[in-house]
Amino acid sequence: MLARTLEQHGLATILVTNMPYWAEKIGVPRTLAVQFPFGHILGQPGDVSMQRRVIAQALQVWQNAAAPGTIVHSEESWPTPAAEASKSWQPTTPSPVIAHLGPKLRELLRQRRG
Repeated sequence: MLARTLEQHGLATILVTNMPYWAEKIGVPRTLAVQFPFGHILGQPGDVSMQRRVIAQALQVWQNAAAPGTIVHSEESWPTPAAEASKSWQPTTPSPVIAHLGPKLRELLRQRRG
C-alpha cells in the first residue's frame, strides 16, 4: 500500500520480496523476487557483495520496468539449502502467539481448500 501511495504522488518504487505471489496479487508497481529466507531479503548478514548485487538488480528493475506490475526473478541463490537456511533463523519452539494460532490457521486453511 505504501508503494501505491508513493507512486500516486510521483515517486517510483521497487519491492524486493521473497513472496512475489503477493506482490502480484496486491499490484505492486515493480518487484524483484528473491529466493531467500524470511528476514534476509537483501542477502546473508555480513555478505556485503551479495547485498550490493541484490540492490543493483533492484535498481535495474526499477529503472527498466516496462509496465506496471513487472516482476523480475533474481538469479541470486542462497548458499545453503532452503530447509537448512530456515532452521538457522527459526526458533526451536514457536512463540506463544504462533503456538496458539497455528492449529487454528491450519484448520482454517483446510476448510478453505475443502
